[in-house]
This record gives sequence, C-alpha cells and structure tokens, in this order.
Amino acid sequence: MNDNLRELIDESIDLESNVAELYLLFQAKFPEDADFWWALALEEKNHASLVRSLKEHFLPVGKVPENLLADSLETVRETNRLIRGLLDRYRQTPPSREEAFRTACQLEDGAAELHFQDFMSREEGSELDRIFRRLNADDKDHGKKLRDYMKDRGFSCPA
Repeated sequence: MNDNLRELIDESIDLESNVAELYLLFQAKFPEDADFWWALALEEKNHASLVRSLKEHFLPVGKVPENLLADSLETVRETNRLIRGLLDRYRQTPPSREEAFRTACQLEDGAAELHFQDFMSREEGSELDRIFRRLNADDKDHGKKLRDYMKDRGFSCPA
C-alpha cells in the first residue's frame, strides 16, 4: 500500500473536517447566516466521510478513483496548517462577517478544494468515479453556493 497515498487521504479527511469546523464557528458567530454555514459544514463533513470510506474500503483493494484527491500532499498539509491557525485566531478574536465570507472564498478557491470540485464536475471516468460523484451529488460547488449567497447579501469574493 502506498504510504504517500494513505497520508494524502488522511490529510484530505483532516482538510474537509477542518473546513467544517471553521464553518461551524461561523455558524455560531453569525445568526443571520447560521443556516447557510450549517449546510456548508454538513457538506464538508459528508466530504470527509466520503474520503474516509475511500480509505477504509477502497484503498486496501487498490481501487482509488484517480484525480479525486489533490496532487500535492504538501499543498493539503499547508492548507490544514492555515485552517488550524484560523480556527485558533477566530476562537480568540472572531472575524467580522465580511472576513468570514472572504476567508471561505479563499478556502473554496484553494487548490485542494478546487481539485475535489474538478473531480466531482467531470462526466468521464470509471464506474467507481461515477459512484463517488453520485454519492456527492448534492454536496458540490461550494464556491458557487458561497458566491451566490454573498451576492444576494451585498458581498463579493476578493479577486
């Protein structure tokens, strides 16, 4: 079994879980947006569960969908370090509503999240790829959901 792939899967699970935790922090801080942040957090938790099932059921038999995970373990690790730092900082000093939106935009536009979204948006691939896409059918394109939600409230993602 490829240890690098196992590490990438573990870091990817952590990434989805960390993003969910951040969104739950925003959900508690901003009652006017609580339902939105709650929904995104649940979807991130679903992503973590999906990747966890990959590790538990498909990795042992060598059936990992190609291109589901980010290419760079270091990129995912760095993103996790960033999110953990944000969680620490925001627990001490909560962000403004605008900063919370801006932070979410940066995370959803990050390499690891975009890679996951790219995989989920494709139509070609193996039967296993299609199964993973169906399992995640309603939990995709957070960037678009975020931008639409923000636009309706007079905010925009930084360029």
